[in-house]
Amino acid sequence: MAKQSKAQKDTVERVMHEYKHGELRIRGKGPKVKDLKQAIAIALREAGTSKYESPRENRETLKKTKARERKGETAQARAEGTKSELYEQAKRQGIPGRSKMSKSELERAVRS
Repeated sequence: MAKQSKAQKDTVERVMHEYKHGELRIRGKGPKVKDLKQAIAIALREAGTSKYESPRENRETLKKTKARERKGETAQARAEGTKSELYEQAKRQGIPGRSKMSKSELERAVRS
């Protein structure tokens, strides 16, 4: 098996974490994944390390997956909340300087 890049390892780790916590779904909105082998197949597919696709298709798949992760369209991101949701909470609480805060800074400010 070829070596995985850091981005690919992070994606596999995220997908397997979702599986472990019962959040991984087939095609994002379908039924929950209950089979470990199926979870592994999904993880490798999303990471762009599938042996059943060409290298070009694998690169494109990883690019799409990373874009979804940035947008907060993964189960893990939905569970944590997106930056825009945190920003709205900070706005309601009247926290100053919220527009220049990162997601982690917004989380800390909203919690306190």
